[in-house]
Amino acid sequence: MSSSPIYLDNAATTRVAPEVLEVVAACMGADYGNPSSAHRMGIAAARRLEAARAALGAALGDERGERGDLLFTSGGTEADALAVLGAARAHAGRGRHLVATAVEHPAVLGALKQLQADGWATTLVPVDTDGVVAAAAVAAAVRDDTTVVACMLVNNELGVILPVAEAARAARARRAAVHVHCDAVQALGKLPVDVVALGVDSLAVSAHKLHGPKGAGALWLRKGARVAPLWTGGGQQQGLRPGTENVPGAAGLAEAARLATRHLGDDAARVGALRDRLEAEVLAAGLGARASGAGAPRVPHIASLLLPGVPAEPLLHALEARGIYVSAGSACASKEKGPSHVLKAIGVPDDAGTLRVSLCRDTTAEEIATAARAIVDEARALR
Repeated sequence: MSSSPIYLDNAATTRVAPEVLEVVAACMGADYGNPSSAHRMGIAAARRLEAARAALGAALGDERGERGDLLFTSGGTEADALAVLGAARAHAGRGRHLVATAVEHPAVLGALKQLQADGWATTLVPVDTDGVVAAAAVAAAVRDDTTVVACMLVNNELGVILPVAEAARAARARRAAVHVHCDAVQALGKLPVDVVALGVDSLAVSAHKLHGPKGAGALWLRKGARVAPLWTGGGQQQGLRPGTENVPGAAGLAEAARLATRHLGDDAARVGALRDRLEAEVLAAGLGARASGAGAPRVPHIASLLLPGVPAEPLLHALEARGIYVSAGSACASKEKGPSHVLKAIGVPDDAGTLRVSLCRDTTAEEIATAARAIVDEARALR
């Protein structure tokens, strides 16, 4: 076992950055007032929220909030649900058909299933063998009664980048009034995210994927776009996400986004080189391995390694015994038996083991070298 753990499951969650811990602690220990209170303590908390909105908006290309509003949520899942369920219900009078890619996050797919149970129809658009959807295919799925189109920016299992801007334009060329939602949870801090350039109506992010706290996320909502709230309450956040705001979580998310975007280019280049080194060593080991999604544009921090004839679960446990932590796919689908819906969508056979190795800006070359050797050694032993 390694002398210290080698954590390579950063697409599942990340260690909270020290700077973020300081901000969260300050909100909990000093500016702990209710932001809806009119006294000095409440005003201080409200200012924390507004500062967080400005910082997160800057990371999303809308610093002044001129193009949209930021609604703080409990995470990416709630943000996706508010967008998909909220937009569908707000526009139910114009149609009850929904379109999404076949590789969306379970948060989006779960919202679609809930709407299906209530009478909506859904079309899932297939992807190619790299996991990328064609904008033309998205447009072809749009009907006269389509109200919501969901297309994620980065797939959480493969790391591939989907053509959101092109898909949004193509969908609106088919029906101008569709609400386009984008799950950008795995994108923020890994590549530039510009809500205006993407041309979306809503976009979801989550703090714990970029060294922020768990239980904090946000939904960017274009001005003029309509969503119905998931519940009612005290009217906070324009009544669209009522409930006392999680000030420490919002401030932590904003600080994490600021840090992640500050040195985005340098971090991406270094992490991408480490990812490529890991893939090269495993693929050159004579195991018949391949990197899923490698034929498409990808974010630098995710490698999806396909190992024919090597069962994923025993390999995970063997690596854990050596102090190396990876996953077999999305943590949100870890209880599934057999390949995930993403792997099925790209045609991965049932008997092929897949590892998702996900890096962060703190990952070292030594850790990658150790992990690559361990993956090769344990895969050979299991075969």
